[in-house]
Amino acid sequence: MKVLGLVVEYNPFHNGHLFHLRQSKELVKPDYTVAVMSGNFVQRGEPAIIEKFSRARVALKFGVDLVLELPVVYALQDAGGFATGSIRSLDRAGVTDVVFGSETGDLSPMSEVSKILIEEPDEYRRSLRFHLKEGHSFPNARKYAIRDFIGRRDSDLSFRIEEIGSSNNILGVEYMRAMKEIGSKIRPHAIRRTGAAYTDETHKGEFSSATAIRKLLSKGDLESVREAVPQESFDAILDEIRAGKGPVFREDTGSFFIPYLRLLSRSDYGRYYGFVEGLDARFRECSMCSDMTAFANCVKTKRFTLSRIRRLMYYPAFGFTGDLIEKSNDLGPQYLRVLAFNEKGREYLSGIKKLVRIPIVTTASLWRKVVDQALKREMEIDVKLLEEQLGRDFKASDFYSSLYRSPEWRSRGSEMLSQVIYERGIS
Repeated sequence: MKVLGLVVEYNPFHNGHLFHLRQSKELVKPDYTVAVMSGNFVQRGEPAIIEKFSRARVALKFGVDLVLELPVVYALQDAGGFATGSIRSLDRAGVTDVVFGSETGDLSPMSEVSKILIEEPDEYRRSLRFHLKEGHSFPNARKYAIRDFIGRRDSDLSFRIEEIGSSNNILGVEYMRAMKEIGSKIRPHAIRRTGAAYTDETHKGEFSSATAIRKLLSKGDLESVREAVPQESFDAILDEIRAGKGPVFREDTGSFFIPYLRLLSRSDYGRYYGFVEGLDARFRECSMCSDMTAFANCVKTKRFTLSRIRRLMYYPAFGFTGDLIEKSNDLGPQYLRVLAFNEKGREYLSGIKKLVRIPIVTTASLWRKVVDQALKREMEIDVKLLEEQLGRDFKASDFYSSLYRSPEWRSRGSEMLSQVIYERGIS
């Protein structure tokens, strides 16, 4: 049996995603397709444009059989933490093959780089420290250190390291690193991505980037959005708008974060993961800015990227301590949270329930009962970590619902009222 695994955000689902999904299924020819998807907050450090259940429903319409939520403690990490949570979720869900998009479509250099990241040879570590001292951000310092290390051994591969620095290739390297670290039997595959670059904000018609589509939505240009996404995805966006829920933008969080961050002292910031090398002082000083954009630009330096700053903003609010992040990356997700499934997905879930060694949560309000059953079966879980990871998911969803346009939806947004999506007519 072949089970295709995909790591997605679908923020929103666009024509490039559809191309990748169809190419992945053609390549693997799976019996089942499982996606692990960021929930209501995404790796760029911002709220998803529409809520997670709506995005999961769209995924089912285009051939995904089962959608799992990536716990927010991973979704709001850097590429390494994001990949760790994603791959471990798919591995524990019984996935046999993972297909990811990349700028090159070539696994060989990514595999070589992933080995360096795992082994961390002394020469590589010295070079990394040198580039960090030069003031480069960690992603760039690491890229330069890898280039230095490989350049002394393989000039042809060194020439290609610049390609590894692009966003999808970085994730590809991290996926492969995560697979190697846990000894996963998952087979990796790479598909060369098509269309506009991930961060390209320019509308490019049929194959515009998610970044460009979100920008169009912020301007209310629905006709251009319609051109860049499949009809079913466009309908989902319209449904969220008509309901008074979405779209939700990064700027919508400013009314919370600006006053909240002003309340925190430097010692408060020090309790949470990632506030190193003076970031606590910069956050404290820049909290006097008037809006989110000004705040992020105030904190930003050559060393600290905007995405890192935007992610860190959530860490005090969601309680992301060093212990939580480190244990999560060491032990992996302690549950599989189901967002949506079709007939085939239901069949697959039924088949793996007795094989999966962590709890499967389908109804949020019944999570304690699921944990009790898991303990009776002597599952391999850290109960305290499970409660902390799942509690952050619930907190994130409750916060997200406060950003809805309609006061009615803001008051009805509790995660405990949510229900898994079961599309009976889709298989």
